[in-house]
Amino acid sequence: MKKTLGIHHITSIVGHPQENIDFYAGVLGLRLVKKTVNFDDPQTYHLYFGNKDALPGTIITFFPWANAKKGQIGSGQVGVTTYAIPPESMSFWEKRLTDKAVDFVKTMRFDEEVLQFEDVHGLKLELVEREAGPLNSWSNDISETVAVKGFGGAVLYSHDPEATIRTLTETMGLAKWKEENGVVRLHGEGALGNLIDIPLETAQPGEMGVGTVHHIAWRAEDEKDHADWQAHVAKHGYNVTEIKDRQYFKALYFREKGKILFEIASDTPGFTVDESFDQMGTALKLPEQYEQHRDSLERVLHPIVLPN
Repeated sequence: MKKTLGIHHITSIVGHPQENIDFYAGVLGLRLVKKTVNFDDPQTYHLYFGNKDALPGTIITFFPWANAKKGQIGSGQVGVTTYAIPPESMSFWEKRLTDKAVDFVKTMRFDEEVLQFEDVHGLKLELVEREAGPLNSWSNDISETVAVKGFGGAVLYSHDPEATIRTLTETMGLAKWKEENGVVRLHGEGALGNLIDIPLETAQPGEMGVGTVHHIAWRAEDEKDHADWQAHVAKHGYNVTEIKDRQYFKALYFREKGKILFEIASDTPGFTVDESFDQMGTALKLPEQYEQHRDSLERVLHPIVLPN
């Protein structure tokens, strides 16, 4: 049976790109690892943030549409993106969020303390202390002993929770682990992005727009494994797309029966294919087909100030 290690990346729709950068780099201390464009809509940025090494399982990406319509979080979407922080770091984040004027609440889920808040555009986020995963030494003002490591996992809001659970266990190879207070927890074998929670009660249908997740991507080991995943998903009866070249990974898409858009993305080739490790995120990188339009695209894209 094929098994994904867990989440490769999560992609969301947000508002102004500068506000997006200021929150994820300035508040959460993540690294802007790639500044490029939406390959299907090149007049829109595609911004990638992750840990220092831009590892799969740490990458959150955004399509920023300034002044676009606000979305509605609901079923058929990733409802909450969970970030893992080191043990004994929760008090640091309570103070930091307070200092940055970010409201939060604390709750418990599966015997873990969870710090829940929203980003500047309404995406639901949470922090949870986890042992697993490498420390992140990227930020100048956040010590690696407390810095965000990467994804802890996600909470999926499904139109049909039992069907989504079957997809994740029978097709994607996650294992059912626990059930508590109407929430099922699944786990993969990766160190990051490996715990998925699914409420069994359905929410109102979500509406795509600013402040909502567009899709969640699962990990394939490399390009050969990725091609195997395409055949595997099709064999399980899903209408899977052709393989698409996203420059930094190969991608394929399908919508599972709970109506959440799933992607499978290859870990390779990674984010240093078009700029060095030290320079990642500092220049606008365009795929070959858009390079001839660089001047016009740079005039259309919002000017942004990159984090130091």
